[in-house]
Amino acid sequence: MEQFVKWLSDIIWSPALIYLCLGVGLFYSLATRFLQVRHMKDIIPLMFKGGKSDAGISSFQALSLALSGRVGTGNIAGVATAIAYGGPGAVFWMWAIAFLGAGSAFVEAALGQVYKVKQDGQFRGGPAYYIEKGLKLKWYAVLFAVVTVIATGVLLPGVQANSIALGIKNAFGISPAITGAALVFFLAIIIFGGVKRIARVAEFVVPFMATGYIIVALIIVFLNISQLPAVLKLIFSSAFGADAAFGGILGAAISWGVKRGIYSNEAGQGTAPHAAAAAEVSHPAKQGIVQAFSVYIDTLFVCSATAFMILITGMYNVTPDNGKAIVTTLGDMQPGPGYTQAAVESVMPGFGAPFVAIALLFFAFTTIMAYYYMAETNLAYINQKVKRVWSEYILKVAILGMVFYGCVKTAKLAWTLGDIGVGSMAWLNIIAILLLSKPAFKILRDYEAQLKDGKDPVFDPVKLGIKDADFWEHEYTQPLEEEKTG
Repeated sequence: MEQFVKWLSDIIWSPALIYLCLGVGLFYSLATRFLQVRHMKDIIPLMFKGGKSDAGISSFQALSLALSGRVGTGNIAGVATAIAYGGPGAVFWMWAIAFLGAGSAFVEAALGQVYKVKQDGQFRGGPAYYIEKGLKLKWYAVLFAVVTVIATGVLLPGVQANSIALGIKNAFGISPAITGAALVFFLAIIIFGGVKRIARVAEFVVPFMATGYIIVALIIVFLNISQLPAVLKLIFSSAFGADAAFGGILGAAISWGVKRGIYSNEAGQGTAPHAAAAAEVSHPAKQGIVQAFSVYIDTLFVCSATAFMILITGMYNVTPDNGKAIVTTLGDMQPGPGYTQAAVESVMPGFGAPFVAIALLFFAFTTIMAYYYMAETNLAYINQKVKRVWSEYILKVAILGMVFYGCVKTAKLAWTLGDIGVGSMAWLNIIAILLLSKPAFKILRDYEAQLKDGKDPVFDPVKLGIKDADFWEHEYTQPLEEEKTG
């Protein structure tokens, strides 16, 4: 079983997907004249602009919900894995895919807004909806929806749960089975409360957990500030094969950096558009810009915090796949949250392991919540003609079961299954947003033209010649009062 899973993961994550992710991110960054830099000044106002309604959530809640999917075990265990198999240079390639991926994140989030629908009293949207409406490829949309239900409902939750259980066991000695039972109990309370409850929890937990984690990282870096120049030099030299020790694993640095970068920030993967579509905004570009910034928060801030803690304290191993060990500081420790726990423990004895375990608990738990929302949205798409309530209960039971199973199965198998889920979604979504570049460019040009005229941009798909944006054409009438008053 493990051999088959590894074989399938290697096929999905062939160099073709690595270069496709980098290439599409570069294409959209260049084509939009690096909107992720030009519109940086707009981020904060847009983040807190706009209200919520019976059907939708606020921009900040949508950002928090998307971040709850982005900021997870990939930010702690994923960074450690990238360093373990790709060396310190993998960190640079995580940064690169985040910067370029922000362009892809804008496009997919904006498209999610354009083609969203009001279904069962709430906004629904995402790749399945914009593939059907924008590309007129129903079979492709159904394929994405089915793959996403399997990926986010079955394959990916186990990775998050496994890291939580491993971190809790390392810190407190609690059995993974007990951790799994507790996770299932609290997750059930939240997911049975619907998207509004998920959004409220994410809105409170995500900013709190990310800020606290970054503060601890800054303290550790400050206490080891004399090592910072050497660490930066190591990252950049290793990223391009110039370091004597890591020069022979350049390919692994790129591959693992991009793979773990995409797993963490999810740019182009097709997950964030689900949350973006649920937001109440007057123009799709507004949520697109907010979601582009969420990629920065995930990778440039949170992932970097983990990377610097690990590298500046020297608490890591580097053993490339099928290669000879290069660094063995931590002995035979398995790549994962243990690296970060060891890093914090080396500076703050007695504090590191519990702190990282608790941080990982919040990070990964909110990601599992987001996964459920994504799976539910795609199940709703599949069932939009005939509502099947029983299928939603099956999904809830399945994700709760996989959370418990993920706590007690091996980390390597969990990560490989997660890679299959992420990679499958990425292949389907990246091709789709590339084919939908024309309406994406129209959205951005219209937004910037209205800004130039001193207006608060309002979206009119008919004026732009964008068809099948049914909500905007038939139901949306005017900006929210909160947006009109600023």
